[in-house]
Amino acid sequence: MDRYNAQQALDDLREDAQLPHPVRLRDMILRVRLDAPTALEINREFQDYLNHYGETERLARSILETLAAQTPKAS
Repeated sequence: MDRYNAQQALDDLREDAQLPHPVRLRDMILRVRLDAPTALEINREFQDYLNHYGETERLARSILETLAAQTPKAS
């Protein structure tokens, strides 16, 4: 893969984000036994994760869509 290919980066983002998908992270949380205070704190952090994950994905997609629509410079 060309590391400067915006279309490829956009495709990669759509297919396999580097961060764990929120559903998988939620499942990881549900598979461990947590005491009440820890569970509450993890839930708060998870809610922040959900917000940041979605916002980061939206921003990256917007940037990559703009770049992918442009004509590359001649080498």
